[in-house]
Amino acid sequence: MSPILKIFALPVSLIIICLGVLTILGGHITPGGGFQGGAMVAAGVILCVVVYGVKDSPIKFSHGFISAIESIGALGYVLLGLAGLFFSGFFLYNLGADFYNILPQTIINIFHYSDPTNAGIIPYLNIFVGLKVFVGLSAVVIAFSEFKK
Repeated sequence: MSPILKIFALPVSLIIICLGVLTILGGHITPGGGFQGGAMVAAGVILCVVVYGVKDSPIKFSHGFISAIESIGALGYVLLGLAGLFFSGFFLYNLGADFYNILPQTIINIFHYSDPTNAGIIPYLNIFVGLKVFVGLSAVVIAFSEFKK
């Protein structure tokens, strides 16, 4: 790769990763969410891998780190689903979004709990899905980049 690409790739990659994280964290109130943000973060990593190569990339992930992040994403998603099943009888029930409905009316009036922007567990689901998508897409490209001809 040319030196111009190597100078250009890292800052652009970091901007793409930050935009992906912003998409994941704001996915419950804006279009986008875990899948789109995870794909954007993976695109930033993939850009560095393609331009610098796997060995020289400034963004490096070990096999153990990739396995741990993917496990955290999958386990968190399942645990949130089971929490919804345990507390409401439905898998992935949006706990917390209707929290103010079960409180007495006097507490609602005192603390103003009628917040329509309360998203419950949706932001947490976006984070776990984003981790899973990010690692899945990045691992495929890293694995294919390490093959010898």
